[in-house]
Amino acid sequence: MKNRFEQVEHIFFDLDHTLWDFDLNSKLAYQQIFTEHNVDLNLEKFIEVYQPLNLQFWRMFRENKISKEDLRFQRLHQTFEACGFHVSPEKINLFADLYIEYLPNNNHLFAGCIAMLEQLKQKYKLHLITNGFNGVQQRKIKMAGLKDYFDVVLTAEAAGVKKPSPEIFHQALRLSGAIPENSLMIGDSYEADILGARTVGIPTIWFHTTDQEIPEGEVYVHELSEIQSLLR
Repeated sequence: MKNRFEQVEHIFFDLDHTLWDFDLNSKLAYQQIFTEHNVDLNLEKFIEVYQPLNLQFWRMFRENKISKEDLRFQRLHQTFEACGFHVSPEKINLFADLYIEYLPNNNHLFAGCIAMLEQLKQKYKLHLITNGFNGVQQRKIKMAGLKDYFDVVLTAEAAGVKKPSPEIFHQALRLSGAIPENSLMIGDSYEADILGARTVGIPTIWFHTTDQEIPEGEVYVHELSEIQSLLR
């Protein structure tokens, strides 16, 4: 049977929740903030409320419904409110700044990430397309030891548009010298990474890590180590 990915020369990855373990690294950043500022709130309870709210606010940010500043403030404000824990606006702004400062200091990657990149780098040009903020993402990439694996790193902030906008994928293709027919997009967000890439004709592999329903015929993996076998 013909390999649907045999023409691939360029692989575009998402960063957060795909290579970089955002949830774990985020939790460690908040753990440091809570410890340093004597926040008497159960961290597990906070994270349980925070994670879905954070995804909700990122979706709104992606859709240009809120600003970067609103994203950073409201995800914390609403989490503390939902936990019944009062924090002043000044403290929330402080915690929001510290979170951005501390987040790239924790650099846990998903299992098999480096081994997979080492293998793929031997045959393919690797690139990153991320909706994260430029400075933060660049620090994550550098401090996680990922920098040397990627030829093009395009953030939404640098591109001026966010996934799933077709324009960010067009920019990535232009910067890398790739075309849709010899490219592949791998990411965890079905809307931003998978459907977004398909709008410009880029084939996809969905890194499926949640209980989201998998459409019939979808190409997906649950572990990064499975990707290599799909490309053979």
